[in-house]
Amino acid sequence: MEISPWILFWASIFTSNILLTNFLGMCSYLSVSREVESSFGLGTAVFFVTTATTAINWVVYHLIIVPADIIYLQYIIFIIVIAAFVQLTEIIVERFSPVLYYSLGIFLPLITVNCAILGISLFMIIRDYSFIQSVTFGAGSGLGWLLAIMLLAGIRTRLKEKFIPTGLQGAGMSLLITGIMALAFIGFSGIVNVQ
Repeated sequence: MEISPWILFWASIFTSNILLTNFLGMCSYLSVSREVESSFGLGTAVFFVTTATTAINWVVYHLIIVPADIIYLQYIIFIIVIAAFVQLTEIIVERFSPVLYYSLGIFLPLITVNCAILGISLFMIIRDYSFIQSVTFGAGSGLGWLLAIMLLAGIRTRLKEKFIPTGLQGAGMSLLITGIMALAFIGFSGIVNVQ
């Protein structure tokens, strides 16, 4: 049975959230989520990169890698595509939003090594998605990542005003919140399964 792109889009945001069900892309998620503005900026960049690189990697895989019989190089080729696109994104962000560029700091170029982006490209191949399915899966996964980082940033902003025991301050509280959010998102998992 082929999954509808519409269902795949919504499932990749909620029931199969790349960050909260597969825990991919945690480094920048935990580090940048201190402020809502920078979290939104990074989440938007991740959404943009996941959507575009999933589409590009699908085309590259089906029109170059498979016909040339170089499947053993797919990881390297996918990473090169992602790195090139992230460089382009970095140039655009620096040109049009210098404040966001400097607030994201090192985490904008580190999108290149965000395992969620490579994971999305690999999942589309493993699951044998069509081009439309791949693009909607990439877009939904990017929006899911954006949603997760925005939720954590909002919660962390509110928690600045509250008393938190010393042992849970910082990363401990962020991981606890992420676990609770993951449980909430996995609660939707009986609705649609895209695996």
